[in-house]
Amino acid sequence: MAEKGKKFLHLPYTVRGMDVLFSGILSNIEKQAPHLISSKQYVPEDLCYSLQETIFAMLVEITERAMSHCGSQEVLIVLGVGCNLRLQEMMNIMSEERGAKLYATDERFCIDNGAMIAQAGIEMFQSGTTTPWDLVTCTQRYRTDEVEVTWRS
Repeated sequence: MAEKGKKFLHLPYTVRGMDVLFSGILSNIEKQAPHLISSKQYVPEDLCYSLQETIFAMLVEITERAMSHCGSQEVLIVLGVGCNLRLQEMMNIMSEERGAKLYATDERFCIDNGAMIAQAGIEMFQSGTTTPWDLVTCTQRYRTDEVEVTWRS
């Protein structure tokens, strides 16, 4: 739908250092969408376009900041969002402006992180870390950088 959008709606843009805050964007558009669409000021495609452009601009900004901080001249786009051609285009523009190289993997590697979660589970299990089944939970906002790494010395 975003590809068909033409009219941009300014949305909250929150970048703090290397952190992005998406909750304000979604809350904002969910609150405004019914009125914007019913009043014919915007069509759903415009709202999708606005979300995509805003979120991708935030991702490009923190990627550029990370490249600068690390002195990197390469960007690798992976996972599910890596399939999005618009994100690839925006990252490529930034990369070219920096004299850097963008690597966008094909769809075989542009999948969500289920395989990475499974690999972490295997590593934990092989190192002796287990969780009784009745204590297993799902946490949607679980941060992978908060996992206790027990399989490395």
